[in-house]
Amino acid sequence: MPMYKVKPVSPADIKIDLPTCMYKSPNLHAQGMNCGEHAIQNGEVDPALKALEERQDEVLRRLYEIKATVDGLAKTVSTPDADLDASTLSRGPAESVFRGTADLDSLLGKDLGALRDIVINASPACPPLCLLVLHALLCQRYQVLSSVHVHSSVSAVPPPLLSCLGPRHIDSHARQHFQLGFTLIWKDVSELQMKFNTQSMCPIEGEANVARFLFRLLGAEPQDPVAATQMDCWIDTAVFQLSEGGSKERAAVLRSLNAALGRSAWLLGQEFSLADIVCACYVLRAGQTTSAPVNVQRWLKSCQNLGHFDCVYPLLQ
Repeated sequence: MPMYKVKPVSPADIKIDLPTCMYKSPNLHAQGMNCGEHAIQNGEVDPALKALEERQDEVLRRLYEIKATVDGLAKTVSTPDADLDASTLSRGPAESVFRGTADLDSLLGKDLGALRDIVINASPACPPLCLLVLHALLCQRYQVLSSVHVHSSVSAVPPPLLSCLGPRHIDSHARQHFQLGFTLIWKDVSELQMKFNTQSMCPIEGEANVARFLFRLLGAEPQDPVAATQMDCWIDTAVFQLSEGGSKERAAVLRSLNAALGRSAWLLGQEFSLADIVCACYVLRAGQTTSAPVNVQRWLKSCQNLGHFDCVYPLLQ
């Protein structure tokens, strides 16, 4: 027997129409309606959904811009931090000698909204002359945002090294206006190092290897395997014999250069190439200009007349 009994508060035969779903929405799969379209009311796209789609596109665009800024800052910070900022941008003083076409998306892969950053650590005791020449050439091909920094491991840097990439660009604060970032950090390192993509690419070490990477961005690499091999041979000769060899090795290289330049205007024939850039910069760095043979001196004068080496000579004084 129950302890107590409560009278019912409603009739026992009441009927309640319970809903079968939480909310209703238009049927996108109804006859005559494309499932790829948004909800349609009276034959027109719902204005609310259209406004939502436009807002989503705007949010994605802003996210791409933020991603570009964060990626650039992350690469600079991971180098690690630099203490002095001297943002600069330089456009080449002369017309480019390379006639080929190059597209960053085809060379490096498509990256929507992101600025491609090249971060280079170099010692101020041995400035990478050939990379400065390549920077000038890249500025003629792309919109390049360039900057110079000084790491805390370096106590002092001569003023020419702080302005080696040219004058500051008026739009240097807006990264989305540029295609390529070129950051040079003067740092106490034993070997020059370049970082391009910290997530999918290991650092590139050595001035010659970095020069090869930058030269490919110009789209001017020789397609002939023989010419490409000769170019690599001249680059290695400059690096290992002109830079690291003794007086006898340097004299032998100058004789080889003189013989090759006696047969053609440039080291690979009639086309200016990376071999000319690297060898000329290492000859200038070795101080062999006055004692060089006649053909070599004529070739150095031709390189100077191009205008791309203007950034190199102030650093040799």
